[in-house]
Amino acid sequence: MSDTKKGTMDRREVLRAIVAQRGDALMVTGLGSATYDAGTVDHLNTFCLWGGMGAAAMMGLGLALAQPDRRVLVMTGDGEMLMGIGAFATIGAQRPKNLAIAVIDNEHYSETGMQPTHTRRGVSLAGVARECGFAGAETVYTEAELNAVVPKLFEGDGPFFAAIKVNTQRYPMSIRVRDGVHLKDRFRENLLGAERAYY
Repeated sequence: MSDTKKGTMDRREVLRAIVAQRGDALMVTGLGSATYDAGTVDHLNTFCLWGGMGAAAMMGLGLALAQPDRRVLVMTGDGEMLMGIGAFATIGAQRPKNLAIAVIDNEHYSETGMQPTHTRRGVSLAGVARECGFAGAETVYTEAELNAVVPKLFEGDGPFFAAIKVNTQRYPMSIRVRDGVHLKDRFRENLLGAERAYY
């Protein structure tokens, strides 16, 4: 169980700090705020999920296994990660060294009315990751801790997990591209090249 500390960081500032160090890493964003935030810094190496709640971590796992020479980062929220909590066990069993998961944890279901999630009630996602065999798992509360953890998302052996505690500041949806087929085709072409993307 987690302690009583609360997040004070702004989630979009957290996202900016992370993407500033991403290089050519592949990124999968989960349902809701993580995708809206990623839309403010649209990137060809980012695949945004819209309605697949709980699917981001498993999609990241599949991508990491298929592209073992590329770093893969999953960015999602606590509600989405709780929906797909079984993914922790599968990722821990597979142990892909090139996969990291960053959960932006405001301890609320932002998309459905700001109901408290289980992390608000003491569930530690980093603790679950550790018990499932992740190579590293941390909970981040401060900018100093964030600065120390961001390089771990992109370097070293994974799977690595970070629960990044943020405040409950909400933003309007910022979506540059809404077409799922276009996002899929763009991501595949950028990753595989146009000549291989459809064969």
